[in-house]
Amino acid sequence: MEPNTLLDALLDEAGVSRKGLAARINQAGAVRGLTLRYDHSSVIRWLKGQLPRGLTPTLICDVLSARLGRSLTLEDIGMGNDNTPPPSSTPLAGFIERSTALWRGDHQQRPDLRQTPVITGLPAVGPVWEWENPPEDADVSRDGTPRVGMSDVEQLRGARAHYEQMYRKAGGVATKARVLQFLNFETAPLLRGAYSDATGRELHRAVGGLVAVAGICSYDSDAQGLAQRYFHQALRLAKASGDRAFGGYVIALLVNQALYMREYRQAVAFAEAGLRTAGHAISPALACDLHAMQAKAFSRMGDHTSARRAMTAAETAAGQIRPDEEPAETGYVQPGLLEANMADALMRLGDTGPAQAYAAEAVATQTHERGRVHRLATLTDCQLRAGDAELAAATARTVLDSMQGMESQRLRDRLVKLRRGMVGLDSSATAEVVERINNTLRIPM
Repeated sequence: MEPNTLLDALLDEAGVSRKGLAARINQAGAVRGLTLRYDHSSVIRWLKGQLPRGLTPTLICDVLSARLGRSLTLEDIGMGNDNTPPPSSTPLAGFIERSTALWRGDHQQRPDLRQTPVITGLPAVGPVWEWENPPEDADVSRDGTPRVGMSDVEQLRGARAHYEQMYRKAGGVATKARVLQFLNFETAPLLRGAYSDATGRELHRAVGGLVAVAGICSYDSDAQGLAQRYFHQALRLAKASGDRAFGGYVIALLVNQALYMREYRQAVAFAEAGLRTAGHAISPALACDLHAMQAKAFSRMGDHTSARRAMTAAETAAGQIRPDEEPAETGYVQPGLLEANMADALMRLGDTGPAQAYAAEAVATQTHERGRVHRLATLTDCQLRAGDAELAAATARTVLDSMQGMESQRLRDRLVKLRRGMVGLDSSATAEVVERINNTLRIPM
């Protein structure tokens, strides 16, 4: 059951409390000869996604329409018919209202939103299919206030770069609240403003970059359902911008999440969609990462041939990377990332010697703080699989030292995995590391 962020946002816009809405619904029902006894608890259940029976959804539309001075449909209040087939293309205006409603609810830290379930099956594939296929947005211009110019777009681009760096240094848990505040109070008014088609495409591109960071922070906080919604939003914004390469970047985020959730076939299919649809617009760095993630997925499925073919494609793309010609978002594909991914894939294929060599090379390459922690964890993994407990313990101590000050559920997951590999080993060094990991995990985020 999905939380109803649209109704929540409309209540806020209308200045109506939950108790007030219930009272107005009861009054509207009485006019129609109905005896209704809704209270604030009823409205809370609706906000959590429960659909009221009978004429009540229509009454909610009538009450809020009168209050806001505009006509609202069942879809506008988040109570449309779930059996209605999804449109072939999501209308941009309605998409913006749904997106900003989600930002608002997440910023308020609504507990039901935190538990948003991950979409699976065909609905999970739908946003990717929509990005790949026509119709395109013919005109994204809009009337409203304020008037949006390129200086506003540049501000959004600067904010995305700022929050990306903050995420790399402090982790997604600490960064997410800051991104959401910026989306709600600085970004949402611009999306509802006035802009030409040309400016609008740049605006949607810039907003998509920020929304992607919100998704990354949600992923890093282990709110996977929310992360998926943000990635889907970013993909729709990519379509509105007309920037295929940016869409390919968002696809890479979905591929990474699919790997984490062990949806390996979906990861392979999404990566293929990104490579196919972005086409000649795709940057070598992004192509390298998509191929490398395919290799990781194939290795987890035990498909040695496909994994090695994807690794070769990743190495070929890596040789074509020109950092000065890459878009801002692919900055995460830094020297050493390919080697870390190669190590991961080879380790899964049982080639522990080459895996350890690649992992050591990745660690020796300069990168940002967060990337270094992940590379060190991969090296520790390889050393454990090779049976070198003492060396693994030494590397794990560096992992613990390097991640101090970072708030990241994903990094904590890696610690849990390392602990699992060290528990029970006949080594005083690993026993000491296990104790340090235990103490670290006791510190709440």
